[in-house]
Amino acid sequence: MKKHIILVLLCGWQLIAYAQQQDRSLLVSRTDSAVNLDGELSESIWRRAAVATDFQLNFPNDVDLARNQTQVRLTFDAQYLYIAAVCLDQDRDRRFVASSLRRDFDWGENDNFTIYMDPFGDGQNGFTFNATPLGVEREGLIFNGEEVSSAWDNKWQSKVKVYADRWVAEIAIPFKTIRYKGSTQRFKMNFARNDLKNNQRSSWSAVPIAYSVSSLAYTGTVDFEEPLPQPGINIALIPYLTGGIDRRFVAEDNNLGFVELPGQRAKTTGNAGFDAKIAVSSSLNLDVTVNPDFSQVEVDQQVTNLDRFEIFFPERRLFFLENADLFDGFGFEQNKPFFSRRIGIGRDRVSGQVVQNPILYGARLSGKIDKNWRIGLLNMQTARDNSRGIGAQNYTVAAVQRSVFARSNIAAIIMNRSRAGSTDAATKYTRLAGLEYNLLSADNKWTGKVFYHQALQPGGAAGNYTHGSQLQYQDRNWNISWLHEFVGDNYNINDIGYVARSRHWQFSPELNYSWYPENNRKVVAHGPGVELEWFSNLQGRTLDRNLSLFYTIQGQNTSELNVGLYQFYTYLFFGFDPTNSGGRQLPQNTGYNQNGVFLEYVSDARKLLNWSVSGFGGGYYNGNIVSVTSQINYRFQPYGSLGLNIEHNRLRLPDTYADADFWLIGPRADVSFSRKLFLTTFLQYNQQNNNVNINSRLQWRFKPVSDLFIVYTDNYFADDTFDRTSSRFNFNIGAPKNRALIVKLTYWLNV
Repeated sequence: MKKHIILVLLCGWQLIAYAQQQDRSLLVSRTDSAVNLDGELSESIWRRAAVATDFQLNFPNDVDLARNQTQVRLTFDAQYLYIAAVCLDQDRDRRFVASSLRRDFDWGENDNFTIYMDPFGDGQNGFTFNATPLGVEREGLIFNGEEVSSAWDNKWQSKVKVYADRWVAEIAIPFKTIRYKGSTQRFKMNFARNDLKNNQRSSWSAVPIAYSVSSLAYTGTVDFEEPLPQPGINIALIPYLTGGIDRRFVAEDNNLGFVELPGQRAKTTGNAGFDAKIAVSSSLNLDVTVNPDFSQVEVDQQVTNLDRFEIFFPERRLFFLENADLFDGFGFEQNKPFFSRRIGIGRDRVSGQVVQNPILYGARLSGKIDKNWRIGLLNMQTARDNSRGIGAQNYTVAAVQRSVFARSNIAAIIMNRSRAGSTDAATKYTRLAGLEYNLLSADNKWTGKVFYHQALQPGGAAGNYTHGSQLQYQDRNWNISWLHEFVGDNYNINDIGYVARSRHWQFSPELNYSWYPENNRKVVAHGPGVELEWFSNLQGRTLDRNLSLFYTIQGQNTSELNVGLYQFYTYLFFGFDPTNSGGRQLPQNTGYNQNGVFLEYVSDARKLLNWSVSGFGGGYYNGNIVSVTSQINYRFQPYGSLGLNIEHNRLRLPDTYADADFWLIGPRADVSFSRKLFLTTFLQYNQQNNNVNINSRLQWRFKPVSDLFIVYTDNYFADDTFDRTSSRFNFNIGAPKNRALIVKLTYWLNV
């Protein structure tokens, strides 16, 4: 472990030499008159303001200036930072690409202008604000140097106007909305343009093609002619009211089956609570929630589970998503010491099922203390439910980051989950302490981390720790990475975190090379790659060895093709049904070699009708598999899209084992009636889980960050029959399981 830390620290010292001096700078004057957001730029300050222009391409190459240039001007007053962007457009005969009018759009699927802001200049954390030619807005938090989370919601304003040869975005961002050191006179910033209809990405401060334009390693300097104002007190109260009708037609019994509930009447429900946002300082925020309700959150996308381990479903609840990287960024994707979805669930001691359990209250203090220090403190309390044997739980998480070298940081986390009045000593509490070093070089070529996490649980069994390291080098042509992970014998923290598999070593090297052919009208980049995942038990016995060889081609028209071969080896250390559907299990202590091919293709995303297909086929344990997933989508711009996802897994095993044909079908409609009224409706048919789910959500944003939601959900049995001789399934929607109609109102109040 010490060797890993020393190696990465030495790399960090050496990487300081890679720092690039950005020569882009802009001097910003204070406005002496009011700025009216109208997209016309008629105010005199805009004629006098310095202009950020000469946008450099990031894609499809990084050597030319953008075909359609962008001109950006800034000014400010006592309350707002103003940005005016003139997006020149030589191609007005071609329509803009717009996925919908919905706020928080997908950046890569829309023409848009983007602001990247790093107020502390640490190259790690910041803010982003976006506007499309249709006036749709998006805001987000930047973390890990370039990753963006659009879950952050806050108040700001914009106005967009389209002309014959350009479109203009005029933006006003309240100083209360962003976090910065009071009285500062300098921000690190960049401005970017996604000219999707021409498949060009460009930015004011040049970003090499190997990296995202959101990278805070490549920013310019924005200097203000006088210190920015202190943001002042900022307190927002967001109360909610909810009511609904809920009816269950079946209930789980002790054998995990279903029993009918004949004649059960619909039950009315109601709830109330609030969130509060309090600016403790100009860069530190306190979020409080009392009796939170997440009924408006979109349900998880169902999957066909052919894995031997727990499936990971990402967090979707807004309270846990803001500044989530402070708590959720520790460890690896399949080995997280903190997983917020564990909060608000409990095991029903009557039915044995995992069910939702109300959260009584919670608080989160997070943000920057200064340029180098960032902290997070989270406390949540769940309710007691004696009728189902669910005890009250308290969760406390404390995290701290200290910036070191150019853009790296050292981070620590301490966690505690405790159950009040627990008589089971083994589950009374779980505690954990962890330390990490996160590497981000000045030029973004080197990234990685090394960590050690120690669990503290009743009994103090040995082997209750994990460690890992990851190092990646990326430049214009090469992408080389290495990962190792160790999970000890008794590192069992899935009541507070997510550990996909226990008691193992993992080693995963990967190598990719890309060519960028010049003057090729069809291909942007292409090249080969190889990836290996190797798992062993703690005694060194190979459990899984997954080797993939592939070739990737990226088209000028946004299409992408990836083809390859795989060679898998699996050793079963416990019995396993390959269909995950209750069939005969393969015996433990047996090994299987599996060879096959895979393909992925994504069509031109700019076209109104676009599609993708992926699949693999070959050996599968002691049989064979063909798996195909396809998506087709039609945009009726700018009001939304209709989509259809279809997945089919065809498993053929020897006669003594069960064959399987699993279908997963999901039609979806996303409709934007305006920039304030949205409707999302989708159906999910999951044959493996014997479930048909219908979910429809209407959202009316009647004021900034204030919404009315109407949500309808319905679940049915999927009564299917399979004829093994003809390999045909008969599809039917069976009896209902449950249905609900919920109305929720939230309102943002500035105190």
